[in-house]
Amino acid sequence: MATMKSLIGLINKIQRACTVLGDHGGEGMSLWEALPTVAVVGGQSSGKSSVLESVVGRDFLPRGSGIVTRRPLVLQLHKTEEGTTEYAEFLHAPKKKFADFAAVRKEIEDETDRITGKSKQISNIPIQLSIYSPNVVNLTLIDLPGLTKVAVDGQPESIVQDIENMVRSYVEKPNCIILAISPANQDIATSDAIKLAREVDPTGERTFGVATKLDIMDKGTDCLDVLEGRSYRLQHPWVGIVNRSQADINKRVDMIAARRKEREYFETSPEYGHLASRMGSEYLAKLLSQHLETVIRQKIPSIVALINKSIDEINAELDRIGRPIAVDSGAQLYTILELCRAFDRVFKEHLDGGRPGGDRIYGVFDHQLPAALKKLPFDRHLSTKNVQKVVSEADGYQPHLIAPEQGYRRLIDGSISYFKGPAEATVDAVHFVLKELVRKSISETEELKRFPTLASDIAAAANEALERFRDESRKTVLRLVDMESSYLTVEFFRKLHLEPEKEKPNPRNAPQPNADPYSDNHFRKIGSNVSAYINMVCDTLRNSLPKAVVYCQVREAKRSLLNFFYAQVGRKEKEKLGAMLDEDPQLMDRRATLAKRLELYKQARDDIDAVAWK
Repeated sequence: MATMKSLIGLINKIQRACTVLGDHGGEGMSLWEALPTVAVVGGQSSGKSSVLESVVGRDFLPRGSGIVTRRPLVLQLHKTEEGTTEYAEFLHAPKKKFADFAAVRKEIEDETDRITGKSKQISNIPIQLSIYSPNVVNLTLIDLPGLTKVAVDGQPESIVQDIENMVRSYVEKPNCIILAISPANQDIATSDAIKLAREVDPTGERTFGVATKLDIMDKGTDCLDVLEGRSYRLQHPWVGIVNRSQADINKRVDMIAARRKEREYFETSPEYGHLASRMGSEYLAKLLSQHLETVIRQKIPSIVALINKSIDEINAELDRIGRPIAVDSGAQLYTILELCRAFDRVFKEHLDGGRPGGDRIYGVFDHQLPAALKKLPFDRHLSTKNVQKVVSEADGYQPHLIAPEQGYRRLIDGSISYFKGPAEATVDAVHFVLKELVRKSISETEELKRFPTLASDIAAAANEALERFRDESRKTVLRLVDMESSYLTVEFFRKLHLEPEKEKPNPRNAPQPNADPYSDNHFRKIGSNVSAYINMVCDTLRNSLPKAVVYCQVREAKRSLLNFFYAQVGRKEKEKLGAMLDEDPQLMDRRATLAKRLELYKQARDDIDAVAWK
């Protein structure tokens, strides 16, 4: 099996890494929460600071009245070889070693004030301190603000509840070992630490009771009922502690000497002599270290399972937001082209029906174009009055002899010119749909979301290509309209000439039609013939205009939307390629955080595998 030092040292290392990365929570249990820790809980003036200093063997914690501990202190103890120099390190100042423990106290005070200010406010942001010494055992302790019942001057009324909520947030976690500090010269039943521990750990499985100030109890009283488990039973034995007196603190009595004095007290005490081997700060430290090692060993399978689950989740998110891009120009060019192809696939899916939107183009042909053709002003243009005017102007000074051919041609040309409006409107409508599909395709291409600059470049290039396709399509549809004017279908009019003219009843015995070559009926007949021809042209254009638009715009958009962009990208230098792959800063920060967390989890898994089963 792994040694105690290697297991606890490993947990210390993982906890430090979790603190650096801010891995303290989120959905489900974080790795920090899964690691066993010892939380030191006690009321103000319960002797909590003295217990910690006795365990460490150094005088290093701030002292004073009221709330002294205003931020959680994560204290990691690392046992070193005999004869080595003691020193301390703070996580917020990793390159600085503190050999003077008075400077450690000052740094804790300054770092607390940095977050909370000089006020008496509290903060749940922890201070992380590591102490390396041959006089400690491997152990991690979390010193929490002392529980209080009354707010003092300068503190908000909520301070009592705020402190309890903070302490509770640590001790209610199932992997937290509770070190409940209670002064022996007060009734244990009223102990703030025991009361809270009973609420979050009713069976006492996670709670270690510590009775302090045994040496200053009233004469004739002792703490045997508590220490021997009769007054309040826990699953783990109670430990008695003798704190340094205020006089010793003022005289700066060495902590090693204080430990020796504590041992002598228990060994020579008539009340506690039979318990001496299980009393004192040195025994407490060893007891906690051994228990912590046992708990760690029990929790290893669940910790490894959580680590593996977290690794899978991080890899899935990294795959979703995209892995880091290589820095060489070839890899960058390849990435850009792959992203372009991803966009192109989404765009084609919209056109071909895999995604919504392409059906709107058919809607232009099936609804918008026919509606526009129906609204053309042929009734006005081919009214009897306008037909007479056009025919007369076409004849000039010499009236037509048989059929007004020039008049027919002018009427047909004028009618066909009206088709240019719907033709161009059809081109523009399809262009608008294609532009909207480009916009939607950009937003729906997941791979592009991490590269806003490239997404903008692709959108601009695609829209420029659509403009070119629209220009070509407009020229083509106008040519189709002009073709109808340039050569008329002669057979249509020959058939009209051969058809017998239908006689209409004339109840008033009016003169027969065509009796007067310049009568209204004559011009009405001309208008009717031209209207019939225009209807035939309209049917032709209703079929040919969509073909031209699809050929020039839709087909080209599917075939060569980004061809010009590809050619431009291929000529760009490395720096410009890199600029195109400039990512959203928030996304880059997120990926960097995930990468660090992934490295933490993998290293933790490897370290656990390396030491857990030795």
